[in-house]
Amino acid sequence: MKDDPRSHGLWETSAPCAPHTQPLTSNICADVVIIGGGFTGLSAALHLAEAGVKGVVLEAEDIGYGASGRNVGLVNAGMWVMPATLTEALGQDYGSRLLKTLGAGPALVFDLIRRHGIDCEARHNGTLHCAMGAKGLKEITERARQWQALGAPVHLLDDGETARKVGTRAYRGSLLDMRAGTIQPLAYARGLGVAALTAGASIYTHCAVGDVEDIGSQWRVRTRSGGQVLADHIIVATNAYTRIDGPWPQLREELVALPYFNMATRPLGELLRRGILPEGQGAWDSNTILSSFRFDASGRLIFGSVGALRNTGLRVHRHWGRRAMAALFPQLKDVPFEHEWYGMIGMTLDALPRLHKLGRNVVSCSGYNGRGIAPGTVFGKELAALITGACPERDLSLPLSPIKTAPFRAMRECYYEYGAQIAHAASARF
Repeated sequence: MKDDPRSHGLWETSAPCAPHTQPLTSNICADVVIIGGGFTGLSAALHLAEAGVKGVVLEAEDIGYGASGRNVGLVNAGMWVMPATLTEALGQDYGSRLLKTLGAGPALVFDLIRRHGIDCEARHNGTLHCAMGAKGLKEITERARQWQALGAPVHLLDDGETARKVGTRAYRGSLLDMRAGTIQPLAYARGLGVAALTAGASIYTHCAVGDVEDIGSQWRVRTRSGGQVLADHIIVATNAYTRIDGPWPQLREELVALPYFNMATRPLGELLRRGILPEGQGAWDSNTILSSFRFDASGRLIFGSVGALRNTGLRVHRHWGRRAMAALFPQLKDVPFEHEWYGMIGMTLDALPRLHKLGRNVVSCSGYNGRGIAPGTVFGKELAALITGACPERDLSLPLSPIKTAPFRAMRECYYEYGAQIAHAASARF
């Protein structure tokens, strides 16, 4: 997108074409304006349309331009924090409700894929959280205990079983979560767009929102492409790609942007593929600066970690990727990367998402902390249900909360970007 091969990389070259859209240049009316064409906004548009409510999506760039089209494509259940930590932060009522909702999140994603025939390389066969050292093993053991107490289909694997499922002896064990799976994320976002359009929603791209005005009974939303929408409700679904020069810059100030990159090999032959992730699960490790890896449908190994592929980080992360991949899988030491890309993850200080009321009939959800696929889809559906009246505010999975600016946000973002460079320059971490 924007002729930048490092924005969406492999996903841009392998995804089905996006549905035809164009900027909004006229004045129209709708029931709901949805700002942002990622998982949350598109899911909201789809579920609103299925309920007979007219939604208009306004996307500043292209469908899936932000983190929705750049991530590694792991469809995981829950959040990064453990279930007990989540419940402690939100209280028993909301904590239990959110755990149940997000535990079922991957099922919603794969159901939408099946129901709407979305071509996105979907594999619903679990993911592996791999333990590095004794500390990592202790962490996943406790995570397994907590999820199993809630009845989740998660399985703690020892080092031998982990080695058979991953193809390396680097890990002390792993947590297999059978609720989870993998997709081609940009293809999924575009498929949600097609499904929303088919159901009756409207999507306009390359039309950033300039300003919004409460005119009493409705909202007037003006775009920088010269269009205008009058609507009763607004959903803001821009997350880490919220524009500082837009109408609600405080949403961006609440989030710390964490850069994450992916690199993909050429398609591997059958002999090489046979010894790595033979059952096709996606995986990531327990390190603070984690690594993730998975195959796409063509047999490319996609290897990623924290960092931005720009300035000095480009060379540092490229070299780290080669070393780290070869340390895990020596048979790939001479296999080059053919694609590389990165994007930004919206992080909150407690690693939990945020639901805000920004004004009369204006709501937003953001801060998925690297778990955007299932939560984004789930909260798009919940926000649609809130607007239609199918889900009262008191029954939402998150409480409405005030926006709180992240302290030292710019400093934290520099720490993430340049700290990852220092760590990756120092070693391959194995």
